[in-house]
Amino acid sequence: MSPDDLKPFVVDAETALAHAPPGHKDELRLWLRLLTCSTLVEGEIRARLRRDFDTTLPRFDLMAALDRAGGMTLGEISKRMMVSNGNVTGLAARLEAEGLVERRARPGDRRAQLLRLTPKGRREFARQSAAHEAWIAELLGGLEPEERATLFRLLGRAKLSVRAALTPEDP
Repeated sequence: MSPDDLKPFVVDAETALAHAPPGHKDELRLWLRLLTCSTLVEGEIRARLRRDFDTTLPRFDLMAALDRAGGMTLGEISKRMMVSNGNVTGLAARLEAEGLVERRARPGDRRAQLLRLTPKGRREFARQSAAHEAWIAELLGGLEPEERATLFRLLGRAKLSVRAALTPEDP
């Protein structure tokens, strides 16, 4: 049997839990549904970025961070993307080699390097982000506008609930 023959039998964690005996917490089922939706959307976005732009989601995310902020240090990008400095350094070097980003000394601190999109990088990111926006609209297009508004509101409440339950970091 080939891996393609097995695809109809592969289920996500949420679907596997659907037939579990009673007693499973609604919160766990909700978490698994959120995770499944996020994983499905992210996987499709990754595939489309690769197919249409021969790029990766981390590269897209780095360019998006720079587009929003105008310029950032590697450390700032690392914190925003929640990845190691080493990951950002490699991504930035490749984008710089392609002429999509440039490094400049940070005003007031010559030791710190500021990363910025080049004009070519801004044009390329504009192309990619327009496609990304259309893909998200397509993927969530099965929801009615009022359903999207309700889901957005409820996810905002869920976000507040999670933040309220977070363990404070040690000083």
